[in-house]
Amino acid sequence: MIRIKLSDLLGKHKMNQKTLSKLTNIRPATISKMYYEEVKRIDMKHIDSICRAFDCEISDLFEYIPDDSDKEKK
Repeated sequence: MIRIKLSDLLGKHKMNQKTLSKLTNIRPATISKMYYEEVKRIDMKHIDSICRAFDCEISDLFEYIPDDSDKEKK
């Protein structure tokens, strides 16, 4: 599973979703879906804009967490 750590970044930078939306020119609804980890796909331009806004690496935005079924296969 891929975890989107947008809520962590917003908290760390004391920023709200609306401000991030304005900084990145990403629709507020899209930011909200990322925040609540409800997106199925993310545009590369959005990843770039978010990393630029937070001056962070992609690894600061995403985290891979193995599923329990992945562990059982090994």
